[in-house]
Amino acid sequence: MGYDVHITRRTPWWKEEGEVITAQEWEAVVAADPELEMVHVARTPPRGQEAVWEYRHKCLAQLATHPERDTHGAWLDWREGRVVVKNPDEILLKKMREIAGVLGARVQGDDCEYHDE
Repeated sequence: MGYDVHITRRTPWWKEEGEVITAQEWEAVVAADPELEMVHVARTPPRGQEAVWEYRHKCLAQLATHPERDTHGAWLDWREGRVVVKNPDEILLKKMREIAGVLGARVQGDDCEYHDE
């Protein structure tokens, strides 16, 4: 289990009412940003095991410039009208703030705290 941080236009992020970030908007942001790439499949071997965990989604992107992208992922997952990152480090939070600015959204944690600065 982890802690999710969301790029969202809703307040709070889990509210069903409010403006969403569409898949088309997310795809356009990824296409326009040379640091992001759409990957569609995330694979991570569990620590100390040879098995591979796999997650597939048509709107899954990766921060290609993240120094740990090959070992820890650096994935940004669009779903249900928001972009979600699990356990983001400061590099990912900075990128999330940039993306939120482009989308007219905010960066909010699972507990509804904002990461705007």
